[in-house]
Amino acid sequence: MNIKIITVGKLKEKYLKEGIAEYTKRLGSYCKLQIIEVGDEKAPENLSDKEMELIKDKEGEKILAKIPEQSYVFAMAIQGKQYDSVEFANEIDKLGTAGKSDIVFIIGGSLGLSQAVLSRANQHISFGKLTYPHQLMRLVLVEQIYRAFRIIHGHAYHK
Repeated sequence: MNIKIITVGKLKEKYLKEGIAEYTKRLGSYCKLQIIEVGDEKAPENLSDKEMELIKDKEGEKILAKIPEQSYVFAMAIQGKQYDSVEFANEIDKLGTAGKSDIVFIIGGSLGLSQAVLSRANQHISFGKLTYPHQLMRLVLVEQIYRAFRIIHGHAYHK
């Protein structure tokens, strides 16, 4: 299975890079994981709604350019469907069984995702109603993908 995480902005924090590197290494026996960063747009404080939409649209164009046509796309969105870890694993397993071996997860920038990206997604998913920094969300997502593969393969990890 090929999994891509397309995310807006560069990861700067060493501790997050180290955590993501650890889970990426662990995932090596289950899937090919690729993280693709697209540049974020400058977003000064006090933007109008129109300015926010323009920034999301520019970031969205960069995201959409990185999604292979045949990919099944999950957009991380606070209003998306919430899964528990077993349900999330079952969803990934179902996709693999259905022959959908290219999966893309999208994490937007600080303003969220454009309507075009949300429309392209096959599913909107959420890891809860809490707001996470998008850099931290990368680590949380990679860990949950790892947890899903451990569950799928019946390996000890999930509690």
